Amino acid sequence: MGSLEEAALDGMAGDGWQRDHHDVIAGVRMRRCLSLLASLLLLHTILLPQVAAHDGPSPEDWLLFSDESELDGDSATYPTKEPKCDRKVVSSENGLREGEFDAPELLNPEGHGRQCIYTFVAAPGERVQIQFHRFNLRGTPPECNHEYLDIYTEVKDPTNTDLLNSPFGGRYCGGISPRLRVSLFTTVVISFYTDIVNTTSDLFMGSYKFINGSKYMLGDLVPDTLCGYVIHSELQKNGQFLTLTYPGAYPKSINCHYKFIGHKGQRIRLEFRDFDLFYGGPHCPFDHVKMFDGPSQISPLIGTYCGQQRNLVIFSTGSTLLLTFNTLKRIADTQNRGFQGIFNFSESYVKLDFIKTEDAEHIRGTECDQRILSKKESNGTVYSPNYPFPYLPNIVCRYFIYGLQDAQNLESVRLQFFDRFDIPAKPKEGKNCSDGYLRIYLKGQEMENAYDSPDYEVCGKTLPQTVMSSGPRLVMVFSSGKYHGGGFKAHYKFETEYKIPGTPSPDGKCIFTYYSSSRKDGFFNSPRHPANYPSNTTCEFTFQANPDEQVRLAFNQFELRTERNNLTYGNHCQEDWVEIYNVYKPHGSEVEQGRLNGRYCGLAAPGPIESEREAIGLRVVLRTDHEHVFSGFEARYQFKKKDTLFRDCGGNITNEEYGIIHSPHWPNKYDGPDPDRQGGAFSCTWFIHVRPYHKILLWLQSFSVEGNPQERGCPAAVVRVWPDLDKVPIELCGEGLSDDASIIISKSSLMRVAFLTADRAVGAKGFEGIWTEIQDSPKCEQFLCSKNNFCISKNLRCNRVPNCGVHDLSDEDNCAKDPVVNVLMLVGVGLGISSVVLIVICIWCHRKHVKRREDGALPHHVHVCERGARFASVDSVGHSGINGDRSLSPVLGARQAHHLSRTSLRTETVV
Repeated sequence: MGSLEEAALDGMAGDGWQRDHHDVIAGVRMRRCLSLLASLLLLHTILLPQVAAHDGPSPEDWLLFSDESELDGDSATYPTKEPKCDRKVVSSENGLREGEFDAPELLNPEGHGRQCIYTFVAAPGERVQIQFHRFNLRGTPPECNHEYLDIYTEVKDPTNTDLLNSPFGGRYCGGISPRLRVSLFTTVVISFYTDIVNTTSDLFMGSYKFINGSKYMLGDLVPDTLCGYVIHSELQKNGQFLTLTYPGAYPKSINCHYKFIGHKGQRIRLEFRDFDLFYGGPHCPFDHVKMFDGPSQISPLIGTYCGQQRNLVIFSTGSTLLLTFNTLKRIADTQNRGFQGIFNFSESYVKLDFIKTEDAEHIRGTECDQRILSKKESNGTVYSPNYPFPYLPNIVCRYFIYGLQDAQNLESVRLQFFDRFDIPAKPKEGKNCSDGYLRIYLKGQEMENAYDSPDYEVCGKTLPQTVMSSGPRLVMVFSSGKYHGGGFKAHYKFETEYKIPGTPSPDGKCIFTYYSSSRKDGFFNSPRHPANYPSNTTCEFTFQANPDEQVRLAFNQFELRTERNNLTYGNHCQEDWVEIYNVYKPHGSEVEQGRLNGRYCGLAAPGPIESEREAIGLRVVLRTDHEHVFSGFEARYQFKKKDTLFRDCGGNITNEEYGIIHSPHWPNKYDGPDPDRQGGAFSCTWFIHVRPYHKILLWLQSFSVEGNPQERGCPAAVVRVWPDLDKVPIELCGEGLSDDASIIISKSSLMRVAFLTADRAVGAKGFEGIWTEIQDSPKCEQFLCSKNNFCISKNLRCNRVPNCGVHDLSDEDNCAKDPVVNVLMLVGVGLGISSVVLIVICIWCHRKHVKRREDGALPHHVHVCERGARFASVDSVGHSGINGDRSLSPVLGARQAHHLSRTSLRTETVV
């Protein structure tokens, strides 16, 4: 045993370890093996190029090296040599261009870490392509302990085996194999590591292939760049472009650019056949492709792209185009392919002069698509390509015509064809346009790429009908087909879209008309309800009834802007408001006149309203200012037959000095709409006439009508009072009225009161009011109310009705009061007198009975003074056989009394 071995034994013994003799020898010889392995690797580096150049990459051309060495000891326990592990294949002119490789077969009973290096070297102008067909390593991702495989595809120098300083291509284990790889230069290195006892060739199997690298060279390479290329149309009018390692996973941390330069009159077309980049989000902050409509990165940007793209085709506007490809340095393993496409320089692409720049703009990156944006109710003209000359075949152009859509604006698009329309069509089964066509989309189908669902598809030579979009977008797709045609010309106009049902005004203004002849009931709303209405807007809604009809309106929702939250009715509405008019047309005149019924704002919804019998309809006007906006209103309209003037209640009251009016069913609740009652809801009207030079005092002493004037208005029921028939009425609802609101005085000798309910009414107690005629003169010749100072008729004094109004009972003071008959007292007195009479009778009977007993004789007839006691007297009863005793007991049994009674009756009859 050498001195080194002895020293090792002595050291171990000194440490207190007890080892087997063979274990010590094996450890020492392992160190010798490692030293020999380093020498063999150096020899391997020197001899490999000579061997590769001499023989070529046949199966025997694998250069196999390992840490082999002879081991002394028991051959039954250890093999004489460890298996060879590292492998290398080098491309040569006459050798095989492709082959297979698999995992090494290793026995590792000690579980030491083993590393096997597979090196693939291509010839100059070539690349290496590696693909795995079987992969099942026993490490566990993502840590991949015990067994894994590393890939290096960016090794610049095949003679330099320093993998630590080479860009890392990823570590893999488990059952997920690496994707296809292509070397960035000429070399691919695979490093396999394991510390598992037994390794077989089934762990992985793949194939290698040496491919031509010229397809990755595009145009002229810019000096000092890895992948900066300039492509001139004079040298190459069309060809292929792709990422540096396509279809293998592209490298990290690279910056490539492709500049396409054509001559004047040419345009460039790029068509991506495959596009697969790492997707980092919608703005592509990581790996991405950018395309510029010009020669540099300060040119207009066409777009930024990442992720997976399909059918990506880009056109330049002019004769130059720049494409940049950038990837970031990151730790995350990505295996995206990159992109591959074709390019073409051509003078035959569509000339863009048919797009009028003052109205529209060309959409960069497309051949002939254009975008037209509204300038607030603007208009213009669109043309087919090359108009007025025939268009070219096999082109597709799209027209995106977009109106305004924001918090203040909403437009629709009207499209009208004129002058010429010529798209040749050859009829075919099931299709009107078998070749070229013009498709029109009115509902925003392009937002979902639903281009197979047009609203119209037109061709031929007949001018299509005028169309209107249902929103702010109108899109046309023109496909020329295989034949030439004269093309088309169309006028577009942006009109404000109000989203209001009804017949709009032809000039696009916010004027809508509702005819009874078209529909008897329906709904209408403020612009864009339930969204906010626009500012600086005036809208009119006119409801025209037949001569035998009236219009009824009921508001369901109402919210308009007002700066005065506590005042939501009348002329104080100064910001946004709604006004309602009765519309009249004087006989023999065509000019309509309107009479204002009320102005409303805030949350105070108008009460139900019916047009007057003499009116031809109603008109609602919405006016908004330039400031804040709200959701507006939604209401229902109904055309109904004219009813009798006083259908449910009300009347024409004249020649009276006072009276009382009240809601239906008072003092019970008025109810909601009754399907069996004509008209459903209630409609009551009172006309009160008094003598000239007198006015009418109306005191609503009891009031409970659905609604709340401040919070929601009177949408379900309302009481309207016209103190002046030529002015706007007063609207009332809610629970109770203030003293001031409960007193209303007419301006003349005439007053009108109305009560209406809507279909949404549920019922409430209603109202009762006292109206009184008052003298309209400074001197009162009748009765002057002491508190309210109203002059009323003397006849109303002491009429048991408070005609002086709220808190004033002076007309009922100091009145001679009629005796008040108390019914309960009368009943009590009657019962008392009856009781006294009954007691007197009983006492008299009792005394008389006692006296007769004292006298010892019975009367000749029976007296009944008590129930169950009878007395009888018979003149001849001595012979009755009662032992000669003539006196009888005053109290007899029932049978004896009965016999005595019959005897007495017979005696009285004989007498």
